[in-house]
Amino acid sequence: MNNKFRLFTVASLTTCIFPGMALAAVLASALTDLNIRSGPGPEYPIIGFIRSQDPVTMVGCIEGSLWCQVTHKGQEGWAYSQYLATQSADSRVIVSQRPPGVIPTVTYTTPTTGAAVATGAVTGALIAGPVGAVGGGVAGAALVPPQQVQTYVTSNPGDPVYLDGEVVVGAGLPEPVQLRPVPDYNYRYAYVNGQRVLVDPASRRIVYIYR
Repeated sequence: MNNKFRLFTVASLTTCIFPGMALAAVLASALTDLNIRSGPGPEYPIIGFIRSQDPVTMVGCIEGSLWCQVTHKGQEGWAYSQYLATQSADSRVIVSQRPPGVIPTVTYTTPTTGAAVATGAVTGALIAGPVGAVGGGVAGAALVPPQQVQTYVTSNPGDPVYLDGEVVVGAGLPEPVQLRPVPDYNYRYAYVNGQRVLVDPASRRIVYIYR
């Protein structure tokens, strides 16, 4: 079965950050382990990784989008704003819920060359996980899967699916996504947004991400 889910589209975004524009640096921090991608969407390759609570510099966010351009330890790319927090008027706010004017607005041009972008998808979106979810387990307990589980999951990847949102521990998978069994193991797995994940079949929440 070839599961394909609708990609987050950026085709209508047509310009890059204006050269010479002075953008004030805005600091934020990751609320959970979070990917940095080469473009603003789950179909773009992962080029970096932000540890939970690590600081990042916000370059700007696309208007009407949950994707923001960030810099982390010299790596510039795009991160999902539901899992970033910043300071605003003496209070800490989730970047996706920020008041207007807190973070600059940027635009994006789809590159004509460079890393391949995944194509093809059917409607679907990740169900947002609990803010501040701890890597390794939904309830915060560190999960260390046996080596034989990783070997099995790697050897039997299954069909990739792409969902709006970002893969983090605690995020939920919608019903159309097939969860594949692992022999003699409680959790199932799926291949979502370019990453293999272990999933609790009862709640359909991601409990572990292979990086």
